[in-house]
Amino acid sequence: MVGTAANSATVPDIDPILDVSGVTLQYKTKEHLITATYRVDFKVFQSDRFVLLGPSGCGKSTLLKGVAGFMKPVEGTMKLKGNVISRPGPDRVMVFQEFDQLLPWKTVKQNITFALLNGGKCSSRGEADDIAMEYIRKVKLERFENTYPHMLSGGMKQRVAIARGMAMEPDILLMDEPFAALDALTRRQMQEELLQLWEDTKFTVLFVTHSIEEAVIIGSRILILSPHPGQVKAELNAHHLGHENVGETEFMALQERIHKMIFADRVLEDEA
Repeated sequence: MVGTAANSATVPDIDPILDVSGVTLQYKTKEHLITATYRVDFKVFQSDRFVLLGPSGCGKSTLLKGVAGFMKPVEGTMKLKGNVISRPGPDRVMVFQEFDQLLPWKTVKQNITFALLNGGKCSSRGEADDIAMEYIRKVKLERFENTYPHMLSGGMKQRVAIARGMAMEPDILLMDEPFAALDALTRRQMQEELLQLWEDTKFTVLFVTHSIEEAVIIGSRILILSPHPGQVKAELNAHHLGHENVGETEFMALQERIHKMIFADRVLEDEA
């Protein structure tokens, strides 16, 4: 007992940024009430690159909408810094898969300053301009700050969306398959740039993907969800793996392990 007390005194508990506890999420269609997730638990800590991974229909994006405050759990709680999430807020910023998430009538810089001013991050245009340019430089778009979205490639539009989200300096950045619509080369480049941005700023991100390889590259921790309704199957550590490890034995072994976890249920369903 004395040893336990001593250990607890020297190793303090670290509070999570995001605490998801026993969360069941449902939504209605015209004909059915769909249970998207069932009693999901996970914790995201400061500077985590936390990935939600699973097959289509497992509730990954629904969980992200819940964290964003767009949906309320029918069971369980979602807390950000100890406060129950009840509505959207500037402490959580979402980056979507779609390229049309930018305001088409505003330039690259104006898209970011608009978010900063209307989200309450900045009180003056000058301050917003300075912050916008800082993050435009971080995503390597300083020559395009006065360009409109229709003149940008898909990858460049996603860079703007990421810059806009990071400029708000949220407690957690929510990314819903942000690179899924990109070609393979651009997708890899965006993954590398996101990881470099993380190295520079150590922001906290909750990242949704259905790509096992992307999950291992991006994630420091990976939560594996079962097919519909999404339930937690495992949480795995991948912080030491990246692009440079693709094709190596450890990387491929982790991919295969995750693949078996995700698709074992489908095999059983098919056999039944």
